[in-house]
Amino acid sequence: MAINNMHGADMRSMSTAKSLLASALGGVVILSGIGAQSAVAAPTPKPRVVAASLDGAEMRFFDLAQLIGQSCAPRVPHKALDSVASASVDPVPLNASESCAAQRHQLRITNAFKGTGLTTYAEMQAKLAGRHYPGARTHRMPDRFGKPVARVDLRLGAERLAVEISGFGQSVMVRAFGVPDGVHVTAVRLKPELDRPMS
Repeated sequence: MAINNMHGADMRSMSTAKSLLASALGGVVILSGIGAQSAVAAPTPKPRVVAASLDGAEMRFFDLAQLIGQSCAPRVPHKALDSVASASVDPVPLNASESCAAQRHQLRITNAFKGTGLTTYAEMQAKLAGRHYPGARTHRMPDRFGKPVARVDLRLGAERLAVEISGFGQSVMVRAFGVPDGVHVTAVRLKPELDRPMS
């Protein structure tokens, strides 16, 4: 009787061992299957991955920036500027494409504010949002001459472009500058304007 019980116990442990082995092998097969699938799957284009994670306002800005960026693509090769981040928070130079995009953004923003006579930051932010510059990219700066000042972070990918918008008279002044990698747009030191701009 003891032998039968022992034999039964051995059979149960062998059965359990087989189950565990089958589970383990099954897990390996499943993991291998996943690995194999991801190894042969075609990579998803990067812009689509980025676009899928954006909210509505950011998506509209993304489309606008892509459009401006494509129109400013250099037609001749140019030497790439040093991409090493600046140790300070001084502005960095813009490359040819960024300078071109800066001019387009400056024109769009200036035209949007003509004849508005801004008095508050909220008005400025609302007007920018209406031109597809999301609130999440717009940052308040200290007022200048009693008028609101904002900075808009226009960086996408490795780009460095940002603009500072100062309200004055019945319009705005828009200054473009380069932001060092890893630095917040509000931390860049810009030289102050010597005189109050005329409207």
